[in-house]
Amino acid sequence: MEVIFLGTGTSQGIPIIGSTHPVCLSDDSRDKRLRVSVLVSWDDYQYVVDCGPDFRQQMLSNQISRIDGVVFTHEHADHTMGLDDIRPFFFRQGDIPIYAHKRVLQALRTRFEYIFSSENKYPGAPSVIENELTNQPFQLGNLDVIPINTFHNRLQVFGFRFRDFAYLTDVKTVEEEERLKLKGVKILVVNALRIEPHHSHFNLEEALEFIKEIQPEKAYLTHISHMLGFHAEVEKLLPKNVYLAYDNLKITI
Repeated sequence: MEVIFLGTGTSQGIPIIGSTHPVCLSDDSRDKRLRVSVLVSWDDYQYVVDCGPDFRQQMLSNQISRIDGVVFTHEHADHTMGLDDIRPFFFRQGDIPIYAHKRVLQALRTRFEYIFSSENKYPGAPSVIENELTNQPFQLGNLDVIPINTFHNRLQVFGFRFRDFAYLTDVKTVEEEERLKLKGVKILVVNALRIEPHHSHFNLEEALEFIKEIQPEKAYLTHISHMLGFHAEVEKLLPKNVYLAYDNLKITI
């Protein structure tokens, strides 16, 4: 299994438009972060988790010519607003499967009514195959994927476990029964927004405490804001098995 970090930034990305914060002005390419997403591939399958406003650029940067579907964690704009850019895949492959909580599917129908329309549909619009997710394992290709139910402040958000790889973003709280689903995972990805506490995201301290409890072989931090600090400086402070993810990083599990 291979994972590509398509984007590792928070909702505004880094650099933020018009910002003069030192991290936004950094020359280190690892400090330039698109909106958060990953591509997970195994055997002959590859699925994108979340499809934000940088989706087109992420597909071009990584020379992705085919996807088997898009899996959504939740409905916030930085995770969904690239859905229209599945058009090139649709034109080549046909209807693109999407997977999401019932609430998220409804939000997508409202936001992208022309994609879901069945009457007088514009010929250039893409079409999707809807797959409603509950907190039960579901199949992608030849793999059973386990949802991890979490909360982003009060909003329900799904994380996902793909065999020995688990991906959790926009997380603030995880109940004990959901944490048990992560037992034995080798690679854990989790959000770490900044140093200071935040009402709906793990800060760095909370992310590290969560990683210490789950005990993966390796962990990667994502959904990073400029307020976490410079990549090169923050990574020096992390435990030996914890790393800052960065855009276009590829890992093999």
